[in-house]
Amino acid sequence: MKSGKVKVYAPAGFMKEAVSENIMAGNAMSRRASYMYGNLLTPDAKGQVGAGLGTTTSAGTVTLIEPTHYITEDGQKEVIDGLTYDFMMAPGSEAPSEMLWYVEEKKMIEAAEDVTHTLHNTYSLRGAKIRDPLAWSKYINSAIERWGDKAEIVMAQHHWPTWGNDNVVKLMKNQRDMYRYINDQTLRMANKGLTRDEIAANFALPDGLAKSWSSRGYYGSVSHDVKATYVFYLGWFNGNPATLDELPPVDAAKKYVDYMGGADAIMQKAKADYAQGNYRWVAQVVSKVVFADPTNKTARSLEADALEQLGYQAESGPWRNFYLTGAQELRNGVQKLPTPNTASPDTVRAMSPEMFFDFLGVHLNGVKAANAKAVFNVDLGREGGQYKLELENGVLNHTANTVAKDADASIKLNRDTLNKIILKETTLKQAQQSGDVTIDGNEAKFNEMLSYLDTFDFWFNIVTP
Repeated sequence: MKSGKVKVYAPAGFMKEAVSENIMAGNAMSRRASYMYGNLLTPDAKGQVGAGLGTTTSAGTVTLIEPTHYITEDGQKEVIDGLTYDFMMAPGSEAPSEMLWYVEEKKMIEAAEDVTHTLHNTYSLRGAKIRDPLAWSKYINSAIERWGDKAEIVMAQHHWPTWGNDNVVKLMKNQRDMYRYINDQTLRMANKGLTRDEIAANFALPDGLAKSWSSRGYYGSVSHDVKATYVFYLGWFNGNPATLDELPPVDAAKKYVDYMGGADAIMQKAKADYAQGNYRWVAQVVSKVVFADPTNKTARSLEADALEQLGYQAESGPWRNFYLTGAQELRNGVQKLPTPNTASPDTVRAMSPEMFFDFLGVHLNGVKAANAKAVFNVDLGREGGQYKLELENGVLNHTANTVAKDADASIKLNRDTLNKIILKETTLKQAQQSGDVTIDGNEAKFNEMLSYLDTFDFWFNIVTP
């Protein structure tokens, strides 16, 4: 520590990654995360017992410490508090800007989340970009080659250390081979003509990996990691044109129910399947009844029963939480309970102007703004820079270090004022009245653009239409 400030090290691109998730898909991602981490469940034997990778997330505000130092090169070394850190870049593994490091004096590998005591997610059920299991495996292999002959400890962000060189290398090799097996065998089966779901249904790790504690699906699962790998390489379409342009869920559900003889006939058969323990099928088929008629309480109750049984059987913490939270929604509707707040002041302050304008673009209702056309200059002062905004064809483009000569309006404010407006500590109108924002030109055009911005309700339905 120097001058009372803590040094914070992060891989290059970390801030962009950390903030962009929240501004681009934040609401949808956070809503699904409330399911994945069991935030809406009571912590008890029939409710939330963890999240697989660890306990679970808190319901408080998620904060963010902006890095003071960036690691930009593989093999970069830094001396921190008298210890020598050897950094290894691993982008595109567990995170887009991941890195591992070795503390030379302690003979310790810090493996981030690339080497843990469970099968991790190559796709997170909360919603995220799919991760590359082949690259992940290769990074672990590089770490073994680089530090494996001397490391006595390996540790990860969420899990306990592993001690002793033999144990360290064994754990890392198991993790390496697991991700490689998922990658290679998914592609082998795809090349034989199997589709995503067919591969997942017929996929099993070999005994040497399946019986290893660190390969168990407490967090990720073989099923959804295999499906993610298929989509990573081949996309969502399975090649069958019948699935190319399927009806949306509610429309399809009504057709299914009609073709299957109506809700009563489906429910009679589904109850028999439930009694036989066919919970996966019951949840799948009764969901059609619920989407066709969400007021059908008998169907909602039976689907909830099936989801609860699936949850109690699930090895993966996120799977259990999704099943049980889905059952809760079916029984009680959407309950507005405490969940993590990812749009914290620290996160907002860390947004670059480009991220903020991307944020506006995601909120722009393209249907309403389809015929609107406007150009604005935005001056964020010496620290923020100047930007040209162009509204046309239902999109909002921005260009840095550019001033439009024919702008409809010019807006001037500093970054602190912008942060306060984003955080709803003040309004644009109040900031204008206090002199913190000035708008020259056609203010009505600017207000028109603002009128096209959507707000997102966090509490949308998931297992009901």
